[in-house]
Amino acid sequence: MYTIEVNNRHIQTKDGETILNACNRAGIKVPTLCHIEGLFPTGACRMCVVEVEGMDGLVPSCAWPVKEGMKVNTFSPKALKARKTIIELLLADHPDDCLYCVRNGDCELQGLAEELGVRQRRYSGKKSQYDIDSSSSAIFRDPAKCILCGKCVRVCEEIQGVSSIDFIERGCKTEIGTAFREGLNVSSCVNCGQCVIVCPTGALREKSNLKVVIDAINDPEKIVIAQHAPSISVTLGEEFGIKPGRDVVGIMTSALRKLGFDRVFDTSFSADLTILEEGSELVHRIKNGGVLPMMTSCSPGWIKFVEEFYPEYIPNLSSCKSPQNMLGAVIKSYYAEKENLDKKKIFNVGIMPCSAKKFEAERPEMNVDGLRDIDAVLTTRELARLIKMYGMSLHDMEPEIADNPFAERSSAGKLFGATGGVMEAAVRTAYYLLTGKELEGPKIKDLRGLDGLKVVYLQIGDLKIGVAAASGLGNAKKLLKEIKNGRNDIHFIEVMTCPGGCINGGGQPQAVNIDDVKARMKALYTIDRDAEIRTSHGNKYIQKLYKDYLGEPLSEKSHKILHTHYKKRDVLL
Repeated sequence: MYTIEVNNRHIQTKDGETILNACNRAGIKVPTLCHIEGLFPTGACRMCVVEVEGMDGLVPSCAWPVKEGMKVNTFSPKALKARKTIIELLLADHPDDCLYCVRNGDCELQGLAEELGVRQRRYSGKKSQYDIDSSSSAIFRDPAKCILCGKCVRVCEEIQGVSSIDFIERGCKTEIGTAFREGLNVSSCVNCGQCVIVCPTGALREKSNLKVVIDAINDPEKIVIAQHAPSISVTLGEEFGIKPGRDVVGIMTSALRKLGFDRVFDTSFSADLTILEEGSELVHRIKNGGVLPMMTSCSPGWIKFVEEFYPEYIPNLSSCKSPQNMLGAVIKSYYAEKENLDKKKIFNVGIMPCSAKKFEAERPEMNVDGLRDIDAVLTTRELARLIKMYGMSLHDMEPEIADNPFAERSSAGKLFGATGGVMEAAVRTAYYLLTGKELEGPKIKDLRGLDGLKVVYLQIGDLKIGVAAASGLGNAKKLLKEIKNGRNDIHFIEVMTCPGGCINGGGQPQAVNIDDVKARMKALYTIDRDAEIRTSHGNKYIQKLYKDYLGEPLSEKSHKILHTHYKKRDVLL
């Protein structure tokens, strides 16, 4: 423990801690543009420079270790001048289109220019010219707005283990791009959107589906149906200034109806459906010598990661569609028949926490009888923009419930929003399928929390089963390497592409911190704790769907509607 002085205030620090970390813990703000909590500091942007007594120059606080008796000034005239100069230089080669930018009002560069009082252009010259990359079905890339902070490169390589983008060229010609300057659609990009989450400007954003959704809502011939993913209700409120973690499912449903959606369904229902199919598939593989370990298929970024880097494990993937596409398929089959609707006029919209869901919706495998399961996907951020576009706010709405038969869900389905949640829900049902009894105390503590990799061993009847939950593809990569090297004590693996799961997905509110993610996770656990029905097989509407239409899990009909296949491709969407 050291005692240092920051801005004439004494604070306690930890051994080996940096000045920036010490200041953050003490509530002293130091601006940064390149820093990512938990990763080794690069000191690339120099925005966090501070003045340390006894040193000639400014030091980068993100990379400078504390020392006993150190005296630091985070806002000295010298530090402020340096930061302001950096912002002015960045703006000198930045497009002057803030009013048209998706990050207007939510841009870190814009915010720092405001804070530092940048009110005139002191540096000018010919601006660099770049080509926009709109090739991906999920992510839009505008290099002209890039400030070379490197955060997207680091999260893609060091957290996700994908490395689809990197610094290319040198000196003043340096930019961030893909191998051979190809489009993102033919790169190794898995569309997870974690690069979008960390980008401080509008250089990276999701590919917007707002126009096609608005056009569909205004088309009297179309029946426009919205389904919202389990995590959306505990994150959407943040876009309207509501405290992180508050469940706004009722007022969100009300907002969707006011926007003009003809039906509003809860994807947590099809999360329950996924558990019945996936749990039955696991039991079938265990009993009949199928390919193990079985791996979940709910996360489309994970699916593309396997196809891209580990095609030998494609047979290990569950053949189940994700909850999004399961519900989309059920709507265009069972629901259309039940309600006597023309399924060709149904326009399914997924409200998802994930930019990769846009990619998933366009996969050619995701259809029934030639009709796409999902016609458009909006991220949490896009839904917030749509609500604001229509002059609405979540603060002044009365809550409403979703439409049946796809409104009822168990809390197990709701747990899909957090890492470990799919596995916890699956274990509850797998236990029932294998023993005919309910699992006592359905909460499985060891599968909860934000740890990137969790392994649990369970005694289910006569079987000892090992299950694992990985979040963040870098952690999944470590586990796959262990399996490749002979590890054989795991039967079932859940992988969520984004660290923490869907609550921290690439389509969620930006500028999020770890405390916000924890609040979102806690909200889902609270919903589960207080729920009357906590198992997917206990959902009476799921039971009715099987009785009236599907027959039983893994039946011929359920395979046609709820299952798909994956294969290695030379070029993916």
